[in-house]
Amino acid sequence: MIDFSRIMFFIALVPAVIVHEYCHGRAAELMGDKTARLAGRLTFNPIPHIDLFGTIILPLILVFSGSPIVFGWAKPVPINPYNFKDPRKGMMYTGMAGPASNFIMAAIAGFAVRLGLFSYIPSIEAFLIYFLIINIVLGVFNLIPIPPLDGSRVVSGILPYKLAREYNKLEQYGMIILMIIFLFFNERLWATIGPVMSFLVYLLLGQHFI
Repeated sequence: MIDFSRIMFFIALVPAVIVHEYCHGRAAELMGDKTARLAGRLTFNPIPHIDLFGTIILPLILVFSGSPIVFGWAKPVPINPYNFKDPRKGMMYTGMAGPASNFIMAAIAGFAVRLGLFSYIPSIEAFLIYFLIINIVLGVFNLIPIPPLDGSRVVSGILPYKLAREYNKLEQYGMIILMIIFLFFNERLWATIGPVMSFLVYLLLGQHFI
C-alpha cells in the first residue's frame, strides 16, 4: 500500500519545480536575456515546464518504490548567456533565483503553518508541510556545486575567470558525476546534505520531519 505522505510529496513537487524554473527565466530576463519568454516558458502553466521523466516518471517511481524522499525536476528554461550585459553575473544570479524561490516558498508555507492559518483544514495544513519539505529538498540539492546544478553557477560566478572557465568544463560530465554519486555515494550524499535540510525544516516549522 502506498504511503499517503509520498503522494502528497508528488503533488507538492509539481508547483515547486515549476516556480523554480519560472524564476530562472524571470531572473534571466531581468539580466537582459528574453530567451525564456520567447520560448513561452515565463508562465505558471505547468504544461510547457513538464519533463516527462523528471516531473512524472521518476517521482512516481520513487512514490511506488517506497522511497522516503520524492524528488524531480521540470524542463530547464532556455537561457542564452550572450544576451547578458555581464554573462558571469547573469548566470550566477539566474542560477541563484531557482533555489531562492524554493526557500521563499518554504518560508511562506512555514509561516502559514506556524500561524495555524489552516489548522482547521488538516489536509491543507499537511500539504503545506510537504510543500515546505520538498522546497527545502530542492533548494538545498540544487545548491550542490556540481554542474549543471544551480550551485555550480554561483561558484562559477565567484571564481577567478580562468579558474571558472576550467571549472565550467565539468558540465559536460555533470550528469555522469551525479549518476555516479547517486549509485555509489547516495548514503554519503544524504548524510552530508540531510542535516542541512533537517535544520532548515526545523527552523521554519519548529519541529522535525526529515
